Amino acid sequence: MASRTIAGKTVQVNEEGFMTNPSEWSKEIAMEIATEEGIAELNEAHWKVIDFCRQSAATSGSAPTLRTITTGAGVSTKELFALFPKGPAKKVARISGLGKPEGCV
Repeated sequence: MASRTIAGKTVQVNEEGFMTNPSEWSKEIAMEIATEEGIAELNEAHWKVIDFCRQSAATSGSAPTLRTITTGAGVSTKELFALFPKGPAKKVARISGLGKPEGCV
């Protein structure tokens, strides 16, 4: 298991760069990862999705799928792709400090 420093905090990551311990996550880490993913600023809609994903993962033990996110967070697939372009389930999982969602390549 590797580690890296994000927003001044050393966190554990896997070989794909996903955080492996959600309790190490912070909003500052989320903002830095979002910037790395090409999202300049996280707005209220982003946080609504991120918060839902973290709550869902705390209950289920894994990052939610695209369908779970759209249903649970109340955003359309189109909105989700606008908020997190090019692979929204994977991007939001990374930004949320969660593992890679099942079914993502």
